Amino acid sequence: MAAALPLPAAALAALCRAPGGLAAPWAPPGAWLLPPALLLVLYAAGLWRLGRRAPGRGIAPPEAAGFVAGIALLAFVLGGPLNAYARWSLGAHMAQHMLLLALVPPLLLAGRPLAALASALPAAWARGLHRAGRPLRPAAGALAAAAVAHSAAMWAWHLPAALELALARESVHWAMHASFLAAGLWFWSALWRCIREPRAGAGPGVVAIVAVMMQMGFLGALLTFAPRVLYPVYALRAPEAGLAPLADQQLAGVLMWVPSCLPYLAGAVWLTWRGLARLDRLHGPG
Repeated sequence: MAAALPLPAAALAALCRAPGGLAAPWAPPGAWLLPPALLLVLYAAGLWRLGRRAPGRGIAPPEAAGFVAGIALLAFVLGGPLNAYARWSLGAHMAQHMLLLALVPPLLLAGRPLAALASALPAAWARGLHRAGRPLRPAAGALAAAAVAHSAAMWAWHLPAALELALARESVHWAMHASFLAAGLWFWSALWRCIREPRAGAGPGVVAIVAVMMQMGFLGALLTFAPRVLYPVYALRAPEAGLAPLADQQLAGVLMWVPSCLPYLAGAVWLTWRGLARLDRLHGPG
């Protein structure tokens, strides 16, 4: 792996030297900004109402900070420099995908958004949403199915033909982003249930995380060590941003292989620690 690192490092350096660097261009405010802005407004309103109803017993400040960070990161992914450079760099595109799968969902879910959003809505609307979502609760906690959906979205959209179609049609591109975010939210919501419920065992969560990390590692290694460019569309576009196509592909593989696995590794460590602590309480001294 060490021998493969210089080329991705060179690709990242070339991307930083591209016209405007990573600080530009920013997409102008538009439809992409509406969903995160609306979520943030509703969340803030829900926090305020929860604070009035039960001071000190609502959503904790660190949890709310996680949600705000998730919204900011989502806005950055949808309209920031990564979104602009993803047209020319597979590495930038991969960073978008991994943020939507691996980091935005746990940050959003850490803030207990359903509690805040339910408080922000009129009571009749909240009750209607609660009734409508009741049949979905068992599926939301189906960890194995969520892990399969997570891996399927990752593999399907990184097929060369699928990625080329997403780059050619804006509607498909947005559908790709939405499917990554949905798959990530499903998987991490099931993991959060394992983390937050005292009776939930740590084993299934750790197994699901390891399975997902293995899939990400395999695909990342495939991109990193491939002897040729696997995405013809980026073979044509990467040079226009000053990138060597193969180095850009290797950068994408390293991003998927190493940093993207860190949130999952943190979740596995937390689940393992909590499971061991629970065993220690059940089988303590004496």
